Amino acid sequence: MEKAPLEDFVGRHERLFVLTGAGCSTNSGIPDYRDSHGNWKRTQPVNFQAFMSEEHTRRRYWARSLIGWRRFGQARPNDAHRALARLEASGRCEMLLTQNVDRLHQSAGHRQVIDLHGRLDLVRCMGCGQKTPRSEFQETLGHANAEWLALDAADAPDGDADLEHADFSSFKVPACEACGGILKPDVVFFGENVPRDVVATAQDHLTQADAMLIVGSSLMVYSGFRFVQAAAHRQIPIAAVNLGRTRADDLFTLKVEERCEAALAFLL
Repeated sequence: MEKAPLEDFVGRHERLFVLTGAGCSTNSGIPDYRDSHGNWKRTQPVNFQAFMSEEHTRRRYWARSLIGWRRFGQARPNDAHRALARLEASGRCEMLLTQNVDRLHQSAGHRQVIDLHGRLDLVRCMGCGQKTPRSEFQETLGHANAEWLALDAADAPDGDADLEHADFSSFKVPACEACGGILKPDVVFFGENVPRDVVATAQDHLTQADAMLIVGSSLMVYSGFRFVQAAAHRQIPIAAVNLGRTRADDLFTLKVEERCEAALAFLL
């Protein structure tokens, strides 16, 4: 029987550089940011400068996160994560670079993963750098804001929740216990730069790859798109699995418009 184009593409390459985005995790119950045209489905995520300079922005962020984390923290890998872990186990994955902050690739057993935008399961002090598990900080937040725990709201991307008309002025945001500094999830916010060493490590792995596979990303954010540009510059083949338009449609050797877990089912 003739192989499907994506199965054939994967079978012909020994060292795939895989880049994943939000579409990889939607089947785990985590909403994505963009529609099939690559446009925002909702207001843009919190901005780094606003978070660091405005008490109101921090209250709003952590109040919504207090509600959203309850489900986000329980999310489990789906067949797309498991398929990519199987690809690595077969020795055909040079590196997996993910734009997601949910750590679901690691939960599925993937070993070689670069978290391009950080990880939501840690909270970092912007003063002294101390890191705390997000689950531990959830308890601290809940103790300080017990009356908020009765609220529920629809899930938004990355552990956020749609508390649209709440008054956040009474919400208490704990400071770092070690230095009194501002606490922020250990992820890259909009307006914040991806650490240089993370970019450099990913680029090093891309130079070792013989092809690139994009799974579930519209590539609208430059931090991910630049790796596709680099692959195109090296003239290695690029395949993509994504529902709808991406920023790099003109650079692909192959594009599969299917749900990630369905397109990758042959790996399982």
